[in-house]
Amino acid sequence: MTDVDIEVRINGAPRRDRVPPRLTLADYLRERCGLTGTHLGCEHGVCGACTVELDGAAVRACLMFAVQADGCELTTVEGVAGADGALSPVQAAFRDEHGLQCGFCTPGFIVSVTAFLRENPDPTEDEIRTAVSGNLCRCTGYQGIVRAVRTAAESIRDAASADPPQSTTQQREHAKDVS
Repeated sequence: MTDVDIEVRINGAPRRDRVPPRLTLADYLRERCGLTGTHLGCEHGVCGACTVELDGAAVRACLMFAVQADGCELTTVEGVAGADGALSPVQAAFRDEHGLQCGFCTPGFIVSVTAFLRENPDPTEDEIRTAVSGNLCRCTGYQGIVRAVRTAAESIRDAASADPPQSTTQQREHAKDVS
């Protein structure tokens, strides 16, 4: 088969490549892009270790071909932290609440939870358990993971309420004061 040209944005950076049509997105990210935080576990879409964001939605990179991501925005676990390297609220909560142990499943959980909390910033415990049910962990027993999601949600809500969005008028007034 003939290789295919693709253009993607990965963690905010544009990238062009020529790839075989049957190269999985997970293998593309790991082998071609050097983004080894996307782990391969079952390679059947069951474990969630390979979860990445595709245009803001959590997807299994082992179930997609790289050519299917052409024209899309991808975020891997390497792109979740702040530009300055500061941990995201989800990453910090997983650390603080002991939501990880061996770490193999952690990148998939971090990406899945980040996408989930963007859509549902105030989840119930049942919603949290449902959201993480697509990711398998053999070490933690999930209690720390559930606490981490709850803590991350609180942290994100607290940050949003501490920094309310400015109106257009306030933005103009601030711009005048600065200049």
